[in-house]
Amino acid sequence: MLSQHTPVATLPTRDLSRARIFYEDTLGFTPERESAAGVAYKSGDALVFLYQSEYAGTNKATAVAFDVPMSAFDDEVAALREKDVTFMTFDAEGLDWDQGVASMTGEDMKSVWFSDPDGNVINVSAGEM
Repeated sequence: MLSQHTPVATLPTRDLSRARIFYEDTLGFTPERESAAGVAYKSGDALVFLYQSEYAGTNKATAVAFDVPMSAFDDEVAALREKDVTFMTFDAEGLDWDQGVASMTGEDMKSVWFSDPDGNVINVSAGEM
Protein backbone atom coordinates (compact mmCIF):
# COMPACT_ATOMS: atom_id res chain seq x y z
CA MET A 1 0.00 0.00 0.00
CA LEU A 2 1.09 3.57 -0.59
CA SER A 3 1.18 4.32 3.13
CA GLN A 4 4.31 2.16 3.35
CA HIS A 5 6.31 4.33 0.94
CA THR A 6 8.01 7.70 1.38
CA PRO A 7 6.33 10.46 -0.64
CA VAL A 8 8.20 12.92 -2.86
CA ALA A 9 7.32 16.60 -2.62
CA THR A 10 7.01 17.71 -6.25
CA LEU A 11 7.33 21.42 -6.99
CA PRO A 12 6.93 23.14 -10.35
CA THR A 13 9.17 25.95 -11.55
CA ARG A 14 9.04 28.22 -14.58
CA ASP A 15 12.84 28.56 -14.58
CA LEU A 16 14.78 25.53 -13.34
CA SER A 17 18.13 27.37 -13.27
CA ARG A 18 16.71 30.15 -11.06
CA ALA A 19 14.96 27.62 -8.81
CA ARG A 20 18.16 25.64 -8.39
CA ILE A 21 19.97 28.74 -7.13
CA PHE A 22 17.26 29.23 -4.48
CA TYR A 23 17.06 25.59 -3.37
CA GLU A 24 20.82 25.01 -3.42
CA ASP A 25 22.27 28.36 -2.34
CA THR A 26 19.46 29.72 -0.14
CA LEU A 27 18.04 26.52 1.36
CA GLY A 28 21.25 24.47 1.25
CA PHE A 29 20.06 21.44 -0.72
CA THR A 30 22.49 19.24 -2.67
CA PRO A 31 21.26 17.57 -5.88
CA GLU A 32 20.61 13.86 -5.36
CA ARG A 33 19.51 13.07 -8.93
CA GLU A 34 19.34 15.10 -12.13
CA SER A 35 17.61 14.25 -15.39
CA ALA A 36 15.91 15.94 -18.30
CA ALA A 37 12.74 15.83 -16.18
CA GLY A 38 14.20 17.90 -13.32
CA VAL A 39 16.33 17.71 -10.20
CA ALA A 40 15.73 15.82 -6.95
CA TYR A 41 17.10 16.81 -3.55
CA LYS A 42 17.33 14.52 -0.53
CA SER A 43 15.70 15.90 2.62
CA GLY A 44 15.68 13.56 5.59
CA ASP A 45 14.26 10.27 4.32
CA ALA A 46 12.31 11.95 1.50
CA LEU A 47 12.95 13.84 -1.72
CA VAL A 48 12.01 17.26 -3.04
CA PHE A 49 11.70 17.18 -6.84
CA LEU A 50 11.77 20.35 -8.98
CA TYR A 51 10.47 20.25 -12.54
CA GLN A 52 9.71 22.79 -15.26
CA SER A 53 6.02 23.71 -15.63
CA GLU A 54 4.00 26.61 -16.95
CA TYR A 55 1.71 26.15 -13.91
CA ALA A 56 4.41 26.96 -11.36
CA GLY A 57 3.28 29.14 -8.48
CA THR A 58 -0.45 28.77 -9.09
CA ASN A 59 -1.07 26.96 -5.77
CA LYS A 60 -1.48 29.51 -2.97
CA ALA A 61 -1.56 26.84 -0.24
CA THR A 62 1.47 25.21 1.39
CA ALA A 63 3.22 23.07 -1.21
CA VAL A 64 5.87 21.48 1.03
CA ALA A 65 6.49 21.50 4.78
CA PHE A 66 9.63 20.68 6.74
CA ASP A 67 9.18 19.34 10.27
CA VAL A 68 12.24 20.27 12.34
CA PRO A 69 13.00 19.61 16.01
CA MET A 70 12.08 22.51 18.32
CA SER A 71 15.75 22.73 19.34
CA ALA A 72 16.71 23.47 15.71
CA PHE A 73 13.85 25.81 14.76
CA ASP A 74 15.41 29.14 15.79
CA ASP A 75 18.68 28.28 14.01
CA GLU A 76 16.79 27.33 10.83
CA VAL A 77 14.84 30.60 10.92
CA ALA A 78 18.02 32.59 11.53
CA ALA A 79 19.74 30.87 8.58
CA LEU A 80 16.76 31.71 6.33
CA ARG A 81 16.80 35.35 7.50
CA GLU A 82 20.55 35.53 6.72
CA LYS A 83 19.68 34.49 3.15
CA ASP A 84 17.10 37.33 2.99
CA VAL A 85 14.10 34.99 2.99
CA THR A 86 10.94 36.97 3.79
CA PHE A 87 8.33 35.25 5.93
CA MET A 88 4.65 35.68 5.19
CA THR A 89 1.86 36.19 7.70
CA PHE A 90 -1.86 35.67 7.30
CA ASP A 91 -5.03 35.61 9.35
CA ALA A 92 -5.65 32.21 10.90
CA GLU A 93 -7.60 31.52 14.05
CA GLY A 94 -5.35 30.75 17.02
CA LEU A 95 -2.07 31.91 15.48
CA ASP A 96 0.00 34.61 17.16
CA TRP A 97 2.72 36.31 15.10
CA ASP A 98 6.11 37.67 16.16
CA GLN A 99 8.41 38.89 13.36
CA GLY A 100 6.92 36.39 10.89
CA VAL A 101 7.00 33.43 13.29
CA ALA A 102 3.64 31.89 14.17
CA SER A 103 2.87 30.24 17.49
CA MET A 104 -0.27 29.14 19.31
CA THR A 105 -1.03 30.18 22.85
CA GLY A 106 -0.72 27.18 25.14
CA GLU A 107 0.81 24.99 22.43
CA ASP A 108 4.43 23.99 21.96
CA MET A 109 4.76 24.93 18.28
CA LYS A 110 6.45 27.46 16.02
CA SER A 111 6.06 27.86 12.29
CA VAL A 112 7.11 30.08 9.37
CA TRP A 113 5.93 30.27 5.78
CA PHE A 114 7.75 31.72 2.77
CA SER A 115 7.72 31.25 -0.97
CA ASP A 116 10.29 30.17 -3.50
CA PRO A 117 10.95 32.30 -6.61
CA ASP A 118 7.92 30.75 -8.37
CA GLY A 119 5.53 31.40 -5.49
CA ASN A 120 5.43 27.82 -4.15
CA VAL A 121 4.64 28.17 -0.44
CA ILE A 122 7.13 26.46 1.89
CA ASN A 123 6.59 25.85 5.60
CA VAL A 124 9.06 25.12 8.38
CA SER A 125 7.45 23.94 11.62
CA ALA A 126 8.50 22.61 15.00
CA GLY A 127 6.36 21.08 17.72
CA GLU A 128 2.77 19.92 17.57
CA MET A 129 0.30 21.74 15.33
